[in-house]
Amino acid sequence: MASVVQDLSTAVAAPPEKYILKDGIDGVDFPMLEVPVIDLSLLNSSSPESEREVEKLKLAFSSFSYIQVVNSGVEESFMDEVHSTTKQFFSLLTEEKMKCARPKDHLDGYGNDTVFYENHTLDWNDRLYLTVKPETQRKLNVWPQNPANFRKVLLEFTSKLEKMNEILLKAMSRSLKLQDEGCFVKQFGENPTVLSRFNMYPPFPRPDQVLAVKAHGDASGMTYLLQDKQVEGLQTLQDGQWYKVPIIPNALGLTLAISLRIMSNGIFKSSIHRVVTNRDK
Repeated sequence: MASVVQDLSTAVAAPPEKYILKDGIDGVDFPMLEVPVIDLSLLNSSSPESEREVEKLKLAFSSFSYIQVVNSGVEESFMDEVHSTTKQFFSLLTEEKMKCARPKDHLDGYGNDTVFYENHTLDWNDRLYLTVKPETQRKLNVWPQNPANFRKVLLEFTSKLEKMNEILLKAMSRSLKLQDEGCFVKQFGENPTVLSRFNMYPPFPRPDQVLAVKAHGDASGMTYLLQDKQVEGLQTLQDGQWYKVPIIPNALGLTLAISLRIMSNGIFKSSIHRVVTNRDK
């Protein structure tokens, strides 16, 4: 595992060369994206507004690859608990966090960017990456014991997102007028993989030199994102232009990934996105 970025951010005057992008970043001030906002409670109702929301969802995923979901069934108080639990973990002493360290050649556990090749430019972040489902693939030896409520919060959050995911997948099928409303759900099998990732992006004095997460597309079905409430950082690529993704209070972000683009024969878009650093926060 590379050096803990959180420690580097306070211990060194300048970051190691391996984090610096050779060509820098193509500007750091981008327009704000007008993100489509979908009301999950309407998608899941039998009211006339439901079909209008389904059409809105189709238009959103046909034009964008990122939406914000409100009335998701995840209470604001629970979102706050997820944030709090995450911050408690990253506030622990490094020695305590290293009890969850990712073993060599593994993805699960606490660490930072995986080096895939020589001269690989590293992301400026620390992360806790855990397989939640199938249960047989959980590496519980790297799941935090501290904070004490970590496992309970993660499993409850996963359960809430699974319910939300099924509603959205069925609405996507309806939006394409498919005969089987559950066809997208079935594509993922009876015991689909669920991965979680908790991210810490320490401050960086030169946001034009370093990325918190390099541009990439997700190879999964959907990625749900609970953003920090105060600090923006996510950017998405739309029609060749980078846009900042706004923070919408009490909303969950949703990025469509490559699998669903393939399943929809390219009607739905998948997202290229990245995370930028912040000088102060």
